[in-house]
Amino acid sequence: MKILHILSQMPDFTGSGKTVQAVIRQARAKGHENFLVAGVQDGFKPDSSLISRERTCFLEFNGRDLDFPLPGMSDVMPYPSTVFSAMTPEQLAAYEAGFETLLIRARAQFKPDIIHSHHLWIVSKIARRVFERIPMVTSCHGTCLRQFALCPGLGQAVQAAVSGIDAILCLSRHQKEAVRSIHKVDLEKLHVVGGGFDRDLFFPGPKPDKGPVQMVYAGKLSRAKGVPWLLRSLKQVQQADFRLHLAGSGSGEEFHESLALAAQLGKKVKVHGPLSHRDLADLMRKSHLFVLPSFFEGLPLVLMEALSSGCRLLTTDLPGACEILGDHLSDMVDLVRLPPLETVDTPFDRDWPALERDLAQALDRAIRKAAACRQPDLAQADKISQAYTWEKVFSRMESVYEQVVQQTS
Repeated sequence: MKILHILSQMPDFTGSGKTVQAVIRQARAKGHENFLVAGVQDGFKPDSSLISRERTCFLEFNGRDLDFPLPGMSDVMPYPSTVFSAMTPEQLAAYEAGFETLLIRARAQFKPDIIHSHHLWIVSKIARRVFERIPMVTSCHGTCLRQFALCPGLGQAVQAAVSGIDAILCLSRHQKEAVRSIHKVDLEKLHVVGGGFDRDLFFPGPKPDKGPVQMVYAGKLSRAKGVPWLLRSLKQVQQADFRLHLAGSGSGEEFHESLALAAQLGKKVKVHGPLSHRDLADLMRKSHLFVLPSFFEGLPLVLMEALSSGCRLLTTDLPGACEILGDHLSDMVDLVRLPPLETVDTPFDRDWPALERDLAQALDRAIRKAAACRQPDLAQADKISQAYTWEKVFSRMESVYEQVVQQTS
């Protein structure tokens, strides 16, 4: 098939960006042709081994095409970005017009057999209009559901287009129910395909036998990801010997808050900044424990990357985490219970003291457990992660492609 991939933001740096890269690689390996439409800025160019420049159309923000930073599906992105809820009517009109022009150009240049867009949001709405007679599937990454709650006016405009999408690819059963509830989509259009990780990149290695327990967090340095909460909780972990590696970036007040809290922990925390997937995999192989204190995730595939690298896991009991780990709670996996949230990614103020106490206690237990048994149970880790390789996930996606092409032919 000739597959046109559409992402409204940078095809890198975030979960959806890495997903687009992986899907293109898997599609190419299966003999499909690929074309990529995306939003970029700061001179971004994709890896030439992923896709040739002739098979891309980019809308450039902060420069040639639009003069404001690229709007991100999260309000805190690992690069300068515009927040959807703060966009002016003029910015929104220019954003929609820019992507519509780009998609029309891609349609004429590539003549796709199928459209694979990412996020049930504005650019997927435009794509459904531009490619009215071409089969279209859209991946939900979770952040689009969050934006629906934060920007109800924009969300209502998206809803009508969502009903016209031929298939929606969901990360989990929980997400499938959320999409069905919000967008009133017919059940037969919803497919749980999960998300994948690269087993060739994330694989185990020997862990340090002595010294501090090496602990890693990877993701945006933001409140929604729970990073300030993690750092404040670690100040209460007095006796356990650990070193936390913070891998990721962010922007604005939340990013600087995270850096200030990290500095208070001195040599117990090392801030790496954003890492390539290869460097992150190398860091995970040398670490004993991976921590994900997030308040909101779709399907946290970084947990599978960490587990496949031989890390024990400590994560909040988000629905996506419970779905992939709930049947495998054991020596390798620990969950921290979250209270009801005030918004989709923010706890009530009254619950902060109990949250920090509970996470501090869980961290202390997990660090001590990792110190007592430095080498992980790799058989158990493989049993949990094997269903989430990209080969298996893309095979499920490909079945949906074939189904919608058949239905619309």
